Amino acid sequence: MSEETKNQEAVETQSQDQLDQIVSLKKGDTVKGTIVKLEDNQAYVSIGYKYDGVIPVRELSAVQLDNASDAVQVGQEVECKVVSINDDKESLVLSKRAIDTEIAWESLEKHFADQDAIEVVVADVVKGGLVVDVGARGFIPASMVERHFVEDFSDYKGRTLRVKVKELDRENNKVILSQKDVLEEEFEANKQKVMADLKEGQVLEGTVQRLTQFGAFVDVGGVDGLVHVSEIAWSHVEKPSDALSEGDKVTVKVLKVDPEKGKISLSIKAAQQGPWETAADKFNTGDIVTGEVRRLVNFGAFVELAPGVEGLVHISQISHKHIGTPQEVLKEGQEVQVKILDINVDEKRVSLSIKETEEAPASSPRPEKQSKGPKIDLKDNPNVSLNNQGMSVTLGERFGDKLSKFK
Repeated sequence: MSEETKNQEAVETQSQDQLDQIVSLKKGDTVKGTIVKLEDNQAYVSIGYKYDGVIPVRELSAVQLDNASDAVQVGQEVECKVVSINDDKESLVLSKRAIDTEIAWESLEKHFADQDAIEVVVADVVKGGLVVDVGARGFIPASMVERHFVEDFSDYKGRTLRVKVKELDRENNKVILSQKDVLEEEFEANKQKVMADLKEGQVLEGTVQRLTQFGAFVDVGGVDGLVHVSEIAWSHVEKPSDALSEGDKVTVKVLKVDPEKGKISLSIKAAQQGPWETAADKFNTGDIVTGEVRRLVNFGAFVELAPGVEGLVHISQISHKHIGTPQEVLKEGQEVQVKILDINVDEKRVSLSIKETEEAPASSPRPEKQSKGPKIDLKDNPNVSLNNQGMSVTLGERFGDKLSKFK
């Protein structure tokens, strides 16, 4: 057979194939083609038919698009389903979305069963969450986007997220996805790894993530540990926000690691030099220093000399005058001068005195006793008997001569 004859047969075969395609093309058929032209609201597809097919923008994707170019590009190969065909009007309407959805549901059901992560691109931000195209319309509720609360999702459009299929309902075309599940799983895996490497007594750098009434959560390598309010500073801290702010860089010491409960206890103050460690260099017996009354008790007052260093002023050392309770002359928060009577750094004990910083009041001379009535000279008085036992005067001896007149 000559080469010319072979070429002729090939052309005839191709023509027959095209004729068969033209004859057999009908609504519902699946066809493959190439994007040859784009307009805002539609894309033109060459499928080898006598005229090009058109994919309206609504049939390009399961989600709402502004332009056809958001879904396809010229030269891209696509698989579509014939929606309608009218040779008289040379109208061939195709749907890429119909094929994508069929393929997507099979894939989604597998991902749902395996609970593995898939990548999606945020197509739109709507009230309550994010819309993505997974062949079908997928929805990520706001509460399932991040591990933390997000107030504004406006900058999420166009982002690529890793999600898990949370819920499927093919009959109602409902696909619920969650990025939070992926993040939580990764966080827990990282948490276990970090916790396995943490040792009690270890000193680390961390970042304050959250503040609560009872303490601060500090990130130490992707895992949050709790610094209780009592472990924030050596001085008293009423609430964490008085001493810390979110984002602060802090040095912490690991107090306890509990992998089973997933809890890490940290301390900021334990990572610092304690006030009693420096007290020996700052204070000496006999020093007069300024302090603040922190607490009043029945037996005295506790005065803070430096953050974390308190000493006791016994009630007997508060005032030169007698007082029944410390509250009579002192109040909490009052600044006072105190003298250090004794300091024992090892036992963390300081004895203080307020009255020894003040000059004692001068003692008043005792007044002489004043006798009542006229002064009586008892010397050489026959009616008075004086001896070494004392002095006695009988009624008879004092008034005898007067009483005799009434006899």
